[in-house]
Amino acid sequence: MSGHHGHDCHDEHNDGHTHSHDAPLDEVPRETLWGMIDHQNVVALNVVQQQNILKPWENRNDEEIYLESDADDQMIIRIPFTNSSAKLLSILVKAGPGEQTPAKLSLFVNEDAMDFEDIDQKEAAQELDIPQSREIGEYQLKPTKFSNVRSLTVFVPSAQGADATRIYYIGFMGSFTKLSNQPIITVYESAPRLADHKITGIHETLAKQQF
Repeated sequence: MSGHHGHDCHDEHNDGHTHSHDAPLDEVPRETLWGMIDHQNVVALNVVQQQNILKPWENRNDEEIYLESDADDQMIIRIPFTNSSAKLLSILVKAGPGEQTPAKLSLFVNEDAMDFEDIDQKEAAQELDIPQSREIGEYQLKPTKFSNVRSLTVFVPSAQGADATRIYYIGFMGSFTKLSNQPIITVYESAPRLADHKITGIHETLAKQQF
């Protein structure tokens, strides 16, 4: 296992951290992308047990299922999408508790085979600082970096003081385009506005699938 590979935080204009001057999330068409995730091929590295934290929206607050890091506080989660190219507008995260909260998340686009050995050689598309909270946080993503996502790799470089990191839930808002030989059709579904770090009143619009 490699050591910690954190990146220094700078101001919001030049680093890719949480905040953004892009269009507000409620001004663009978007939907939950749970049904577009290839759940069977999601892989988590350096975890005690493989668990599906990419849950349907109605199960977002379930704390019985989670990923916890094993040998140290680092973790990698590879998330492929099923025969789709996704435009990600935001990522939803429930983590913790307390010092088990990730210090940050580093997001890598279309890096299907990334592991701890080569993480230092890659540049993250965006880094997000994660506050300690039991609420679900929504973090706006840079549209130019996440407009053609076939897979997303999430790297947790460290916890906020604990020996292990824990994540209960990850979800995505955005739109997707089916990949096929047929004419491309982009599908949008509207969703209520979500607050930056607290979400209430939104419902999963996609049919449940078994993990």
